[in-house]
Amino acid sequence: MSKATFDPTRFNNSKNTPFNEVMENHLSRRNFVKRGLGLSAMTAFGGFGLSACGSDNDTVAETPTTPTTPTAPTKSSAVLGFESIVGSKTDAVAVAAGYSAYVLAPWGTPLNSKAAAWKADGSNTAIDQENSVGMHHDGMHFFPLNDSADDGLLCINHEYIDQDALHPTGPTFDADGKRTVIDEIRKEINAHGISVVRIKLVSGRWQVVENDSHNRRFTGATVMDIAGPLAYSSHLETRYSPDGSQARGTLNNCGNGYTPWGTYLTCEENWPGYFVNKGTLTQEQTRIGISTSDTRYGWSHLAGNDDERLDEFARFDVTPTGSSATNDYRNEANGHGYIVEIDPYNPNSRAIKRTALGRFRHEGCAFGKLEEGKPITFYSGHDSRFEYLYKFVSDAAWDPADANSTNRLTVGDKYMNAGTLYAAKFTEDGVGEWLPLTLDGVTADGSTLASSFDSQAAIILNTAGAADLVGATPMDRPEWTTVDPFTGTVYLTLTNNSKRTDSTNPANPRLNNNFGHIIRWDEGDAATEFSWDIFIFGSPADGDAETNLSGLTDLNQFASPDGLAFDQRGILWVQTDNGASEVTEETNDQMLAIVPSTMVDADGNQQVVTAENQTQLKRFFVGPNGCEVTGFAMSPDYTAMFANIQHPGNWPYSDRADEETPAGTTVRPRAATVMFIKDDGGEIGV
Repeated sequence: MSKATFDPTRFNNSKNTPFNEVMENHLSRRNFVKRGLGLSAMTAFGGFGLSACGSDNDTVAETPTTPTTPTAPTKSSAVLGFESIVGSKTDAVAVAAGYSAYVLAPWGTPLNSKAAAWKADGSNTAIDQENSVGMHHDGMHFFPLNDSADDGLLCINHEYIDQDALHPTGPTFDADGKRTVIDEIRKEINAHGISVVRIKLVSGRWQVVENDSHNRRFTGATVMDIAGPLAYSSHLETRYSPDGSQARGTLNNCGNGYTPWGTYLTCEENWPGYFVNKGTLTQEQTRIGISTSDTRYGWSHLAGNDDERLDEFARFDVTPTGSSATNDYRNEANGHGYIVEIDPYNPNSRAIKRTALGRFRHEGCAFGKLEEGKPITFYSGHDSRFEYLYKFVSDAAWDPADANSTNRLTVGDKYMNAGTLYAAKFTEDGVGEWLPLTLDGVTADGSTLASSFDSQAAIILNTAGAADLVGATPMDRPEWTTVDPFTGTVYLTLTNNSKRTDSTNPANPRLNNNFGHIIRWDEGDAATEFSWDIFIFGSPADGDAETNLSGLTDLNQFASPDGLAFDQRGILWVQTDNGASEVTEETNDQMLAIVPSTMVDADGNQQVVTAENQTQLKRFFVGPNGCEVTGFAMSPDYTAMFANIQHPGNWPYSDRADEETPAGTTVRPRAATVMFIKDDGGEIGV
């Protein structure tokens, strides 16, 4: 790439066809694609002249796809039983009528007796934080214990930190702007990662079980094993792990997933900012966005104080200084950017980084609909502007007996260490192609990836660079994926893209995609085929016809869809991380619900959200001022929902999440897991 065309705020500087151009071609055509996969392309959009079904051009005969006859229901029976609430702008959680919300596991909750109780003045130590719930909760999943609906484990991601909240007077710097206090940095490292928290239902309220043997923390310093193509490769050799078998810590854990065999998947998202190379960046470091000036929180400043652990802080400076990789930390960042698998049931197990699923800024990891004797598919987005959607297809075929294995991480070895990684190419007419990221994968210029990479490990190390070469479609910040349990359709949030500078057009009328949208697709018979459409566009309710393409109203307007999850009843829950002032003026971040599989036309084709059917999209709750709503989990009987409130402004005031902080009162904000229950004890949402 020439320096003349390099944009330092955009890591993908390839010339691949951007998604907005694909969307234009797709939506502007006066037809839609019915491929026998349960999807229609975009249906009527009023003034845009897009037709409903009936055109003679409705099908594309070149690549027909016929689904396997289903043996299970393909339509949910769920009906949303709550009324959509108005927007909220308070220091409290607002929830639908008939529901209550309680704070369950806020930042700093002790997990064992090694931790002191959380202190509102920020004076807890690094040891306290290492043994307490981490900061800035994000993705989350509930794992039942002993098949109970009243007892289980919450695995909670902790994405990043607020230094001013962590320390009594903020972080300490010397006259040169360098960090100086070891315990402060250790505390920050320990606030990252994952918490495994045992919770129980007691007298109608879920509670954290302190000192339970399952309670544990994975932090930015926890030793983890490496598996897959990069394990034991020269790319991962460091002074700490000369054989390339281990990495220390997991960072910026945002989206998440879980496996059919009962393990938790945490995703390393914006990890590049934690490392610095003050010399010459490698090709993969340039592509992923490693800094050349400083680390995100200045952790490498204390490199000269590595007196207790081998290069405890120096490892964040990946500038080559030694005679080889085993004498410095030039490869330290190569141990980050993966899907990490954790067995929550075994407190003595070590987390494993699954490199076969790609190395990038992972945001979520969802597996596709399971079929005995067929491979397992995992989907993950690369959360950055103009980045790609990926899927991994296992070499091993699914055996339902593995769902009951107690050797869960061994099962993970079976399905997640060997397979094929693909990047998505979206084309017009609602069809798409999965492009293999393998040595024999064909590049856009007709050669193969073998001409640019010498091994599969090298491809994985620079996954995004390989996707550039094969011609994947740059997207508007691909984030969470989720799969409809009835149809098998996969949904993906595209949060926004304020750096899109293309001119407006009838099919994609929004200059700079500030509001985002949700796309979905179904797989074809071949592993390289899929069909797709756009399910819904975010928008303010008062957006004009060129903006509010889905006809949203005051009761369901949203922007920047982010967290996304189906429950097993077929209800899709949508969470927002909104930065669009047109919507934030009306409401804080929120969670909405809809049941897509019930939205079908007379021919059984799934429909997108339009002005005619948008009342099926309902706002369930709104978070407090300043927060992001993220993370989702359900108890097995659906009588409790858990969601996370990240970086609130002045909340929580009490254990009632829906109690507003009194005017004039200032509290040290605490990210927290919130428990929602129905006042009559019934199932959430219906």
